[in-house]
Amino acid sequence: MPSTTPTSLPVIVIGAGPVGLAAAAHLVERGLEPLVLEAGDSVAAAVRQWAHVRLFSPWQFNVDGAARRLLEAEGWQAPSPKRLPTGGELVSDYLEPLASTAALRGRIVTGARVVAVSRDGLDKTHGRGRGERPFLVRATIDGEVVDYRARAVIDASGTWTQRNPLGTAGLPATGEADAAPFLLGPLPDVLGRDRERAAGRHVVVVGAGHSAANTLLSLARLRRSEPGTRVTWLVRGSSVDRAYGGGDADGLPARGMLGSQLRRAVEAGEVELMPSTTITALRPAEDRLELTVATPQGERLLVVDGVAGATGFRPDLGMLRELRLALDPAVEAPSRLAPLIDPELHSCGTVPAHGADVLAHPEPDFYVAGTKSYGRAPTFLLATGYEQVRSIVAQLAGDTAAASTLELELPETGVCSTATPVVEADGSMSIAPEAASDCCGAPAEPALIGFPTGFAHGRGAL
Repeated sequence: MPSTTPTSLPVIVIGAGPVGLAAAAHLVERGLEPLVLEAGDSVAAAVRQWAHVRLFSPWQFNVDGAARRLLEAEGWQAPSPKRLPTGGELVSDYLEPLASTAALRGRIVTGARVVAVSRDGLDKTHGRGRGERPFLVRATIDGEVVDYRARAVIDASGTWTQRNPLGTAGLPATGEADAAPFLLGPLPDVLGRDRERAAGRHVVVVGAGHSAANTLLSLARLRRSEPGTRVTWLVRGSSVDRAYGGGDADGLPARGMLGSQLRRAVEAGEVELMPSTTITALRPAEDRLELTVATPQGERLLVVDGVAGATGFRPDLGMLRELRLALDPAVEAPSRLAPLIDPELHSCGTVPAHGADVLAHPEPDFYVAGTKSYGRAPTFLLATGYEQVRSIVAQLAGDTAAASTLELELPETGVCSTATPVVEADGSMSIAPEAASDCCGAPAEPALIGFPTGFAHGRGAL
């Protein structure tokens, strides 16, 4: 047995995004030692990728309670609770100051990419005494392998780097790898950093979620100043009503307006909509890209300059292969959480508060939190992740009462039917079949994301 007992070791948090840093703040507040391992060169590396996007959730939903207390102890003043921050402002006005607090700044290691999590001296086939062994967390730092040991692990690494392919059946389309130079990513900054790749060119956007809507609206705006710009929207489903959203019925007005403005852009001819269309092949042809697409009218060939694939994300489970996990086989979320978020059953905006008990795995003291906890399902909000880690840390601290006392109010989307989760006698949760709806059946995406910058929020503005 190792000479160091697990309780004398830190709790390792994987990922220094909003949820990971919130977990660290709660650990410090509970008197537990956090060690945050971040793959990027700085905290919130993924958020910086969409710094140009304005969230549709205001500041009041984006600041964790324990993080706020750490910051205010050092004189930080919270932004106006009703204001909508950009991703860049979320970093500069909240996450960077949080990471720089005296409590956290020495407990974050950047450039540390976690490649595996296991138990010290045991692979997953060995069960006896497993919970008494420390976790072994292997990371690469500057090309070197570094092994850390921990009493518990919270994986808040997100899904940003694990993007769903453009092809159907969950597989890349033929030639997708060769088309990499033409792929713009899920949220390109077409009005700024990526303008030259889109201005005066034909750009295709694939997907029907908020990421797609953001890019389409930004491209529509670009088209007004660059008339040669052509925007095509490929949607696998036959209807885009879900993408247009709930309008005035949405609890987050900016989210409702996002869909309303997208509808107007399509009706005005600024965005060419192609529903029931899938990409079957991609082939670079000199300086352009040929897309073979299947449509209800038959196969078509589109010659384009770029593709923004907003097809969603999936969790990286490879690094967790040596742990004993209980994952739903479809959604790839913790098995008790999956019925609450499954896009074939779940009604958007109605996820109940859930914490350590729902997120627990057969592996003692291991939890996945944040967007990664939702697996392939959409509709994750930051407030959900903050409540997750508050409960998880309370459980790790031995405060089971606090861990099980959950409070979370999420704004309604204004779309989808209301499906009420049912708590069964054995403690499991399900959704009544008659309440199920398929309206949320879109690929997962980072639900922190909301509204393209530069668009007016008033009536009649596009």
